[in-house]
Amino acid sequence: MATHFPIETNKSGCSQCHAPLGFEFTFAFQPIVHVFDKEVWGYEALVRGLEEKTAWSVLKRVNDDNRYAFDQACRTKAIALASRLKLDKMLSINFLPNAVYEPKHCIQSTLKAAEEHQFPLEKIMFEITESEQVVDRAHLTKIFEYYQSQGFTTALDDFGEGHAGLNMLASFIPNILKIDMELIKNVDQSPIKQAITKNLIQMCNDLNVTVLAEGIERIEEVQYFKDLGVPLMQGYFFAKPGFETLPKVDFSFLS
Repeated sequence: MATHFPIETNKSGCSQCHAPLGFEFTFAFQPIVHVFDKEVWGYEALVRGLEEKTAWSVLKRVNDDNRYAFDQACRTKAIALASRLKLDKMLSINFLPNAVYEPKHCIQSTLKAAEEHQFPLEKIMFEITESEQVVDRAHLTKIFEYYQSQGFTTALDDFGEGHAGLNMLASFIPNILKIDMELIKNVDQSPIKQAITKNLIQMCNDLNVTVLAEGIERIEEVQYFKDLGVPLMQGYFFAKPGFETLPKVDFSFLS
């Protein structure tokens, strides 16, 4: 959900908080693997239209009037579907920070869904894409700090692709940092990408942030990041997103 939709808030909370969503959607799930443990670490819930339609078929319908409802529905629907699929790993949910006007209030539906479906809070990860244009970075910091205090895992997605870069990372420290796939692609063949990713990984190690390499498509990319000690990876090399299913991963290729 990298699309940016600006929002205006008012003193009583948010604009159009109770507006109906007006459309249906579902999820595909893509595995996140731990290459050293040789197991699936978690699954990212990716928005899809009904009948396997694209994410854009859903996102293009999000606007100022229904964004809050959409953000809340993403959380509850992802938890409900993951529970139905008997997911016992980490569930990664993208969220729209510009829809969260007050973290403690806006998290209530998530807590209710987790309780209703008996889904452990410690197995929920919230991702914010670094390409999401966040007008108030201090507010985003407040959201992340509150989520971490409640036991959720936090992740900064698409790092290296978006608006804020190191300035955003300087504002808050996520649990997970996902390197943008453009820095991943053919990294084994690019000295420039290697210099950037090596320094980025070292910085994350210094900050005690776990690195996740996403967009992995080739065994050479797997080996490159594995040699640098990166534990978590995601991409078509391991499995494409499964529409309302949890794809399996064959780990026989890992030595």
